[in-house]
Amino acid sequence: MATQVKSSVPLNESNASVQPAKNNESKPASFSLWIAGIAFTFFIALTGYGLAKIPGFQQVGPLACSILIAVAYRHFRGYPEALRSGIQFSAKRLLRLAIILYGLKLNIDVVLNQGLGLLVYDAGVIIFAIGVTMLIAKWLKADSSLSLMLGVGTGVCGAAAIAAVSPIVAAKDEDTAIGVGMIALVGTLFAIAYTILRPFLPLSAVEYGMWSGISLHEIAHVALAAAPAGQDGLAIALLAKLGRVLLLVPLCFILMIWMKRSGKIQSGTKIEFPWFLIGFLAMSVFGSYVLGTSIPVSEAFHNGVANITTFVLTMAMVGLGLNVNLRALRTKAARPLIAMSITSILLSVLSFALV
Repeated sequence: MATQVKSSVPLNESNASVQPAKNNESKPASFSLWIAGIAFTFFIALTGYGLAKIPGFQQVGPLACSILIAVAYRHFRGYPEALRSGIQFSAKRLLRLAIILYGLKLNIDVVLNQGLGLLVYDAGVIIFAIGVTMLIAKWLKADSSLSLMLGVGTGVCGAAAIAAVSPIVAAKDEDTAIGVGMIALVGTLFAIAYTILRPFLPLSAVEYGMWSGISLHEIAHVALAAAPAGQDGLAIALLAKLGRVLLLVPLCFILMIWMKRSGKIQSGTKIEFPWFLIGFLAMSVFGSYVLGTSIPVSEAFHNGVANITTFVLTMAMVGLGLNVNLRALRTKAARPLIAMSITSILLSVLSFALV
């Protein structure tokens, strides 16, 4: 009996001493997997950038290419569960960082001094895009959450707008990713179509630029379509587009109020305050009134920040894209895509008539 007691005491002490060691070992392991998950999204984003340089994929852009790679990986290889923490960090935290950095693209001073008249058009575009998309989606019995994000993306600023409103409307990660992919694809097709039609349209350079700026989906699409119109056309196009970007902030708060009052969220569920929008505004003010005035910066600096912002957003979209289940979305995505495409066509026609 005495022997048994003696043998049991060291055993218990051994267990007590080994357990903390396991916990300590698990922390570096978890951290390593977290880093590996972030690195995984970085690698796919880098691959997407490489794919976007290949003829045929150049017009699609790195964002859409990276999402396609992520979705294909999930479809054929499955979700890399061991890397989930790092992938989710990219999908959530880096997404918000990208939106904040995106604020540097918005020159508030230029919009307020030169583009106040365009804000009326911009507000009308946003209301029209969301309203018509939701009406068509309801008629087609399409998924309402995905359709709403596509309407916002069409009306405001494409992928960035979808990324900004997705946490507010409590959208699923896979819906956010597929919505961004759709907006990138459709927006690219429309931008190419605008470029092809440009020589045959009875519009001056400024009129064509305004049409592009108030009707196309993303800043990149506007720049692509308006470049053939020269510097004046490109300038007015980007000015019109920046007005739509500025209206993203009040739109997000309107959506918050609507979500609460319409009962679209379960009782007791709290909508997380979009603090990243405060960061977006702060960076907009900083970029508009500090950079270039109090702090001189070069054009190369602005281009570098823009490239970093796009890459960070691409990493975030990779994280979201890995959540996309193609089998589940095969029927779910078709009708919202139809609704958005019809809205985009109507928006182009009506805005052309107004210009």
